[in-house]
Amino acid sequence: MTDRTAPQGNAATGPGDGVTARNMAAMIFLAVVWGLSIPATKLGLEALPPMMMTALRFLVAVPMLFLLAWGKLRVPLRALVPIAALGVMGITFGNVAQSFGIQGTSASAATIISATIPVFIVVFAAIRLKQPVTPRQWLGLLAAFAGIALVAIGSGSDAAPASPTTLIGVVWMLVSAVAIAYYYIWSAELSDQHGTMAVTAWNALAGFVAILPMAAWEMSTTPYQFTATAIWVAVYLGTMVTGMGILLWLYLLRNVPARIAASVQYVQPVFGIAASAMLFGDKLGGLFFAGVAMILAGLALAAGKR
Repeated sequence: MTDRTAPQGNAATGPGDGVTARNMAAMIFLAVVWGLSIPATKLGLEALPPMMMTALRFLVAVPMLFLLAWGKLRVPLRALVPIAALGVMGITFGNVAQSFGIQGTSASAATIISATIPVFIVVFAAIRLKQPVTPRQWLGLLAAFAGIALVAIGSGSDAAPASPTTLIGVVWMLVSAVAIAYYYIWSAELSDQHGTMAVTAWNALAGFVAILPMAAWEMSTTPYQFTATAIWVAVYLGTMVTGMGILLWLYLLRNVPARIAASVQYVQPVFGIAASAMLFGDKLGGLFFAGVAMILAGLALAAGKR
């Protein structure tokens, strides 16, 4: 998904398809930032419940997104309804589901299940954009789902006692992956018409406003504590994962081919799983690693270059 003001065609401008040291550094930095997002969220959820955590994240992110989009915010009135619906689905539903999923799984399992988002993007691109799904991609989908099953089983038996993986947690993570994948497809369509930064800022605001009543209800019914760790997690998720992540992603799409930029999706689980093992003591057994291998192979088949 690119901004309307971005160079067209996503063509590389230098030798090696634009893979310079600077671009490689940006890709690695983005993989680290995005890879650490789920372990960081897990840390924040120790003090705040899921809807409050998500609301606090976008309380930080929305002002930053509007600053980044300043001067590019104008959209037709007729576009506000679909953009708002996009925000409710992706920001409110997708991110809240992810928080519930992270709460109900080990951080390692949540990290690798969330990496299946590109697989669901292939499915929705076929349905909504009429893009054909090849036998190779179907094989990738099956491998990814088999890998999810192995990750769930392996995490359930080998996870640290403080963060077991439950069936409902896995279901929430899959619901989140589906919602976020559809969000990407739909936002790409709207961004082609109205510009990436405008669509991103307005749908984030709509999603944030929609989550406020639910977060307020959660505050009145669930114990919580505004710890320094929870606040720092919200700041990290809002500024680095959402704000800086969008800037880096757009930069990469402008400077390297999309197939190379997308390789970030394959690397970020490595950082997430390593951080999860250090922070939460997740024990990574043989079934878990077999599942990770199958999911990454499924990603390569489903989302890789033909």
